[in-house]
Amino acid sequence: MFPVISEKFTGEKISVDAPFFNKINIPIAMFLLLLTGVGPLIAWRKSSFDSLRRAFLWPTVAGVTVAAILLATGVRSFYALVSFGLCAFVLVSVAIEFVKGAKAISTKDHSSFISSVIELTHRNTRRYGGYIVHVGVVIIFIGFTGKAFDQRTTVEIKRDDVVNLGKYSLRLVAVEQGQNDNYRWQRIIVDASKNGQHVATLEPEKRLYLAKKEPASEVAIRRRADEDLYINFAGLSDDGEKVVMEAYVFPLVSWIWMGYWITLFGTLICLVPSKSRLVYPRTEIVGITGKHAKV
Repeated sequence: MFPVISEKFTGEKISVDAPFFNKINIPIAMFLLLLTGVGPLIAWRKSSFDSLRRAFLWPTVAGVTVAAILLATGVRSFYALVSFGLCAFVLVSVAIEFVKGAKAISTKDHSSFISSVIELTHRNTRRYGGYIVHVGVVIIFIGFTGKAFDQRTTVEIKRDDVVNLGKYSLRLVAVEQGQNDNYRWQRIIVDASKNGQHVATLEPEKRLYLAKKEPASEVAIRRRADEDLYINFAGLSDDGEKVVMEAYVFPLVSWIWMGYWITLFGTLICLVPSKSRLVYPRTEIVGITGKHAKV
């Protein structure tokens, strides 16, 4: 909103670049993520210091432990450590809410844990559906945090040349071209290996549509839960002897989409009416005077 606000007060629209955007919005996002975990742990108008200490103990231990493990394994991005730690904090806080409620129902009704969780959610769909939404938001944040570990390279290569990017080795196998009724195309065939094992053959393509003379690129993508590998055919070098290839590794991108579906599922749960309590019919008591009293 900064460009809109600046235009309102100064008459000049000032654009916001990526470093400024990240500097301002990442701390705000971390605070909002913290609130998604703090909210379920604070009882409205019933919280004391001792109850808060007990409620925050295990989520805090989980968050600090995750951050410490990541730090020990070589993660040095401050915001990535904070984000992953907060994600663990929120997940544990939500899990505790489900476990406590489900255990109470299981003890009373002698039902299994899974059926108790379903019954618990059905009794208060807005509350526990909201917790599922919180989980979805956490999964989305995990996907966002993967941005801190992006890898990319742009190279000019010839046939059979190999490019290394992180754990991947990319070998240019061939360059092909052709034409159909709609466009002329030119593609490269790239063999991708990870840790020495072949994992995919990718075929990014450049097209020139004949009707409007418009160029377009078709990026080849290898999608996995832990990371996505993107290969883009940017064209030929100036001398036409080499291929210009752009390669990207985007960790945890798929988690953004998983989080979206979990958030949608939680929202739909919230829209389901909660299980109704038993409502007893009103009765009439006939008094000595013959007058009716309703109860």
